[in-house]
Amino acid sequence: MSPADPEAITLGVMGGGQLGRMFVHAAQAMGFRTAVLDPDVHSPAGAVSHLHLKHAYLDDAGLAALAESCSAITTEFENVPAQALERLASTRRVAPGAQAVLVCQDRLREKAHFRTAGVPCAPHSPLASDSDLANVSPDLFPAILKTAQLGYDGKGQIGVHEATALPAAWQQLGRPPCVLEKKLTLALEISVIVARGADGQAVHLPVQQNLHRGGILAVTQVPAPDVPAATAQEAIRCALALAEGMGYVGVLCVEFFVLADDRLVANEMAPRPHNSGHHSLDSCDVSQFELQVRTLAALPLVAPRQHSAAVMLNLLGELWRADASGRLRPPDWRAALALPGVHLHLYGKTEARPGRKMGHLTVTAETPAQARRVALQAAEAIGFAPF
Repeated sequence: MSPADPEAITLGVMGGGQLGRMFVHAAQAMGFRTAVLDPDVHSPAGAVSHLHLKHAYLDDAGLAALAESCSAITTEFENVPAQALERLASTRRVAPGAQAVLVCQDRLREKAHFRTAGVPCAPHSPLASDSDLANVSPDLFPAILKTAQLGYDGKGQIGVHEATALPAAWQQLGRPPCVLEKKLTLALEISVIVARGADGQAVHLPVQQNLHRGGILAVTQVPAPDVPAATAQEAIRCALALAEGMGYVGVLCVEFFVLADDRLVANEMAPRPHNSGHHSLDSCDVSQFELQVRTLAALPLVAPRQHSAAVMLNLLGELWRADASGRLRPPDWRAALALPGVHLHLYGKTEARPGRKMGHLTVTAETPAQARRVALQAAEAIGFAPF
């Protein structure tokens, strides 16, 4: 695929959520046509794309139409069926590839890759049968039981304080293949977003410091205010090693725990842009979504430069409140948007639910202290207590 004439190229994305929507915006800003495959008629990405193919992800007609329409195809969520990516890759450029997505879809494969790449992760044990229950080391407790697949935003996880509670916890999850992971004492949570091209060239965003609530990202701060420089450099090195070890092409987010003794351990990977990188739309000269477009279209990768300190606030559905008629209404954005450096991004979702990501606010400023101060004011204006 020659990227010489973007107007002659259509870039496709599997999945129609907000990440796909922001990918579509970035691709269109560069002159590319776009196509979205998603069965939801109200898909946020489908609503803004040139073409919305309303098919299931394994639908033969939908995959054929996507391949016929597009020169290259990416994904916006990690649980896209890998076999769909394999089928598309037989005739079209696909990034990331099915094998890399398979690694990120399964915690056991993911942790095996951490070990292969020499990246530390939490002590853990697989759990797939009754015999595995008897073989769990008592040193793992207290622990967190996590489903091997389909867990995100805190879903599919149960805290297990002692071995005697493990059988009931596994039963509560439905006895799927799981990973039992030692619960570590955390000082911080951080993430690194890297972009890697087919030629092996790789760049990254600045290290991001994240605060989660109920397993869902609430706040990202960049520069990371509490991360020592050596820790940040080690996180970047590990993220690049993980991408290289998979032969990864595309945008990859690696989430890390920083322990109380400053040790760094990898938590998980996402084979796509990530919520913690949304600040880059406003704080960097190249966003994570432009990087995704560049990796897909085989365009040169340039290291993003952060021109503003930033705080990103995740806007979840519980901020939408019922009016007198019982209809859910968004916050009044006016007071927040009257503040300097506040940027509102709504995702075009028609229904607000608790825990659902409806949008985000990014606050940019000359210094991290200024960005945090204004973020607190903006949060108060919309009824959000971020920290």
